[in-house]
Amino acid sequence: MKRLIPSIGALALVALVLPVAASAQDMPMPKAPEGHAATVSGTVIDLSCKFRHNLSGETHRMCAQVCADIGIPLAILGDDGTLYMPVSAGMPGDNQNAVLKEYAEQKVRVTGTVFEAGGAKAIQIESVTRS
Repeated sequence: MKRLIPSIGALALVALVLPVAASAQDMPMPKAPEGHAATVSGTVIDLSCKFRHNLSGETHRMCAQVCADIGIPLAILGDDGTLYMPVSAGMPGDNQNAVLKEYAEQKVRVTGTVFEAGGAKAIQIESVTRS
């Protein structure tokens, strides 16, 4: 009897989860935002230090690179004040720090596809050059 109760509980859990998992597969994917080709001029920043500690500039460059190595996101702060989050053409969550790290705290021109969603802007980077 003691072995039967956990087995019944496991079967009940499976019976509850399977229909939910099956219906999730049938849900349509939301439409992705449409992007447009653009070139953005700005500075590569370390998001955490910029917004939490107001650190920036050449004296912060090495710190930003170390932060990038441990996964703190780098972004592009446009000359017009617009913040662009870099995104991957592959998996949306692929970190783009490897592309931007060498330009940390420097002025750049980034060419790519810009997307807007939820009041934010992202850029799928094609090329980065110092400006």
